Amino acid sequence: MVTSEAYWTTEKGSQYLQQLCKHFGHKTEVEFTPEAGYVKLRSGEARMKADESGLWVQVETENADDIPGLQNVIDRHLERFAFREDFKAMPWPAA
Repeated sequence: MVTSEAYWTTEKGSQYLQQLCKHFGHKTEVEFTPEAGYVKLRSGEARMKADESGLWVQVETENADDIPGLQNVIDRHLERFAFREDFKAMPWPAA
């Protein structure tokens, strides 16, 4: 499996984790608490953890070519939820 992970510093990590999971829960399998979440995505999965300082997201897939797409799905949704924080993208590591 191939993974990519990033941590974004925000005081609203738990809020965004729950928003992401509730949103994706209308379409796919999710599990979440205020501190941790799991989302089954079309080409992989995402795991999240939130603490008082931020949000950690890890995407995982069998095909390395799918990593950018998974990152993009997370980024696009967070951009909508975190617009007040001027969020643009998770600080994913360079490929």
